[in-house]
Amino acid sequence: MNRKFLLIALIILFIGYAGWNLSESVTPYVSIAQAETSKSNVQVKGLLDKNFQPQQIDNEFNFVLRDEETNKKMSVKYHGTKPDQFDSAHHIVAVGKYNSDDETFHADKLLIKCPSKYENQRQ
Repeated sequence: MNRKFLLIALIILFIGYAGWNLSESVTPYVSIAQAETSKSNVQVKGLLDKNFQPQQIDNEFNFVLRDEETNKKMSVKYHGTKPDQFDSAHHIVAVGKYNSDDETFHADKLLIKCPSKYENQRQ
């Protein structure tokens, strides 16, 4: 009886620990306004603001994202070099965290969405 109780307790602990670790690795999609108030890592989808020229300074790539629905803008600092196909991107997803001190979203990862990549396959 004690072994059965111990086994059930270990299984419950393992499931709880696995669930807690999984919840830490999930990064939800949010709007720019929500990203500015979030305390954790999030994914922000937006359009490249063409009024601001993207800049590569050392190992930091800076650009401005614009929310497709509200037109709200947010400066993004990507810790890396300009991704391939960035200039032809339709949507950009920045994964990271907003820093209220410099009012900039610090991205660790960028996902580039290019609809032209699949255009020839549809014909």
